[in-house]
Amino acid sequence: MFEGKTAIITGAARGIGQAIALDFARKGADVVICDLQEEWLEETAKEIKADGKKVICKELDVTDHDATQTVFQEIAAECGSIDVLVNNAGITRDGLLLRMSEADWDAVITVNLKGTFNCTKAVSRTMMKQRSGAIVNIASIIGLMGNAGQANYGASKAGVIAFTKSVAKELASRSIRVNAVAPGFITSKMTDALSEDVRESMLKAIPLKQFGSPEQVAHVVSFLASQEAAYITGEVINISGGMVM
Repeated sequence: MFEGKTAIITGAARGIGQAIALDFARKGADVVICDLQEEWLEETAKEIKADGKKVICKELDVTDHDATQTVFQEIAAECGSIDVLVNNAGITRDGLLLRMSEADWDAVITVNLKGTFNCTKAVSRTMMKQRSGAIVNIASIIGLMGNAGQANYGASKAGVIAFTKSVAKELASRSIRVNAVAPGFITSKMTDALSEDVRESMLKAIPLKQFGSPEQVAHVVSFLASQEAAYITGEVINISGGMVM
């Protein structure tokens, strides 16, 4: 599906980002994985190399505008093209609004929203010259439905959704597609550590009565980036087991 293509995934050291990177590699892409956790990046790189695929690791703080521009220029020079960007880097700093610190608000908005802006801006020039490319942003159903204790996270992901639609309109004339996915409850170390009562209450809110997996998110992301989705842009695909319909 992606033979001869280069895909960049941010926040690729663990979780959904790691699953996305592995999925692209298994589907033939040369993969560039970016994260602040250099040690974890190397673990992901080992898995990709084990499949015989090319991988480049880049330590990257997506909140640093100038550093992001520099890293993406390096990637374009090393790889010759950038065909796919997946903006996955993100954090949470949960807390009720009245107790939320300004620092926690700023940190989440800066990583989740400004980071998406920085990376998209950095890749756009290369893709515009190519007159081709696909960008997939990782949003969240919290950006659509909200959630108590996550005002900062919800605002950041709602911003990612609006950003996706706006940039899709700007870049469509250059054959660059921009879409987003909005995962719901996805299995992780956090969900594995939940008590049985909490897990049951969460499952009651999901019509399919099960958590999603990082791999299920990855498959939708790679579909949106592929030529099979060549006529799809500006869309947000919910991956939530029916929580948002």
